[in-house]
Amino acid sequence: MREKDSGWRMAIKAFAILSGAGIYLCVFIGIFLYLGHLADAFFETGNKAKLVFLILSMPAAFYTLHRQLKTQGVV
Repeated sequence: MREKDSGWRMAIKAFAILSGAGIYLCVFIGIFLYLGHLADAFFETGNKAKLVFLILSMPAAFYTLHRQLKTQGVV
């Protein structure tokens, strides 16, 4: 019975970590898109700043996520 509980706990912990990572990525990229929207409105560049901020947000989000998971001991 104890092994079964341990398996469930590991599964729940993994689910919580992955759910948090997904939410983290969405929020991070959303903030960058909002900043791109503000830059587009200020500089009147159409959607070019949104595209630039989206491209910049991807590596930045994955790097900070990797750093966060590394401090938690997951990676």
